[in-house]
Amino acid sequence: MDATFFLNVTSGGLLTGLVYGLMALGLSVIFGVMRVVNFAHGDMMVVAMYAAFLLFTKLGIEPVPALPLVAGILFVLGYLLQRFLINRFLGVSEHIQFLLLLAIAIILTNVMMMVFGPDARNIQLDASFESYTIGPLVLDKVRVIAAVAAGGVALLLGAFFRYTTTGTAIRACADNPVGARVVGLDVENLYAVTFGIGTACVGAAGCLLLLLVDVQPQLSSDYTLLGFIIVILGGLGSLGGALLGGILVGLSEALSGALIEPSLKSMFSFGLLILVLLLRPQGILGKTS
Repeated sequence: MDATFFLNVTSGGLLTGLVYGLMALGLSVIFGVMRVVNFAHGDMMVVAMYAAFLLFTKLGIEPVPALPLVAGILFVLGYLLQRFLINRFLGVSEHIQFLLLLAIAIILTNVMMMVFGPDARNIQLDASFESYTIGPLVLDKVRVIAAVAAGGVALLLGAFFRYTTTGTAIRACADNPVGARVVGLDVENLYAVTFGIGTACVGAAGCLLLLLVDVQPQLSSDYTLLGFIIVILGGLGSLGGALLGGILVGLSEALSGALIEPSLKSMFSFGLLILVLLLRPQGILGKTS
């Protein structure tokens, strides 16, 4: 292995990791504010991938231009789910919440299986066959586009929570729900907005991931598990940690797939998870208790 090969593999893993990080941001936002673990997270992302696939095949809209529309659809889906269903289960035990969200995941997977079948679907863009050359680096154009878009969405999300009134109110609910109610905040509505934002993030990630992989219903559980690995690596509830965890998993998969065996890449992601749990159980950017 020479240095050029190593740099190209690493850069590819970094670009893919940014998309993974955006996917995990949605999971982290929901848990950080509501303390709800969304076991239907991967299913929602596959729904977004199919939505982007249909927009491309039926209307000719490419995934990146379709991103705001798909994210908006997923926001509405997440808002309605939380407002009228999940909100009723916030006060119950965690295993009941787990069963509820698992049931939602199973329903979504089976609906996608009924509508689209088990076969993998993909899209072909002109950019899929193009690359950027920067010195010794050869970067796939679609990976660069996906990574830049993912980074842009993550920056917008950070600005929303930091500089907008609604974002500040959501952070207040996360820090002290009782105090938020005392000062007159509509906590239930803010929780629904938060869940909608989390699903919108995964919707955006689904659009971008369609540029990189084929979509099929069976991917749902894989991406749910991958999202959990990423947020635990970075620290539950940490937005920066979700991005960092995504980059680490992207690098781990790229290096293990190129240097050892592509089928073993998940093993190295889990190995990285175990290592972080042993050395820093709260996650890399998680707060110490």
